[in-house]
Amino acid sequence: MTVVLKLGGSVITEKDRPETLDGEALDAAADSIAAAIDADDADGLVVVHGGGSFGHHHASERGVSTTAGTREIDAVHAIHGAMTTLNRFVLDRLIDRGVPAVPVHPLSAGHRSADGTLSLPTGQVAALLEEGFVPVLHGDLVAHEGAGTTVVSGDELVVELADALGAGRVGLCSTVPGVLDADDRVVDRIERYEDVATLLGESDATDVTGGMAAKVRALCELNAEAGIFGVDQLDGFFAGEGPGTTVS
Repeated sequence: MTVVLKLGGSVITEKDRPETLDGEALDAAADSIAAAIDADDADGLVVVHGGGSFGHHHASERGVSTTAGTREIDAVHAIHGAMTTLNRFVLDRLIDRGVPAVPVHPLSAGHRSADGTLSLPTGQVAALLEEGFVPVLHGDLVAHEGAGTTVVSGDELVVELADALGAGRVGLCSTVPGVLDADDRVVDRIERYEDVATLLGESDATDVTGGMAAKVRALCELNAEAGIFGVDQLDGFFAGEGPGTTVS
């Protein structure tokens, strides 16, 4: 059963400090992933990670988002380079724990049509899974017809991958234990984005991809159930306990 897991950029980096890794949180996530693979709880795992203080900082500084593009080569290299640096940190932590992690860079594979529709070939990801690897993708830039390059968020990648690969489990690991209501209690289940739209605000740090609102909206588009949970609930996710908020 294919499992698609997203590690939020705000989980693995200090989002209010440019290009600053949260090594402790990344170590904890890598420990959980390695343990799940050892226990056969994560067969066919695909990992996606967000940009955090790496990609988001450079994209915001240059006015680039999922809809606003750039053709400036320095901007392209700054944003993509920051993301590949973060990707290397994630890969190193996983490889150190015996996880057969390999990078897949969206800039080299995906693109948007003029109307913004994302196209992401996933044949290489499926083939890597069949050969026993753990593909690790990340938020990135992609070519955008008529706009140069625009940001593709980790949340968008999760939806594309989960649908294309027929994922049995989908999880978004966040800095909060789930979607919170007005009293800071975890919302157990969300079936329609409209039901919780008033609860969802913008991220409290630089984020060019829409914060929690974008996460929930993206998961509502999936054909499978998904969960939003905190990093300390990652073991529970792999064990099938359904922690945090379930989006169906």
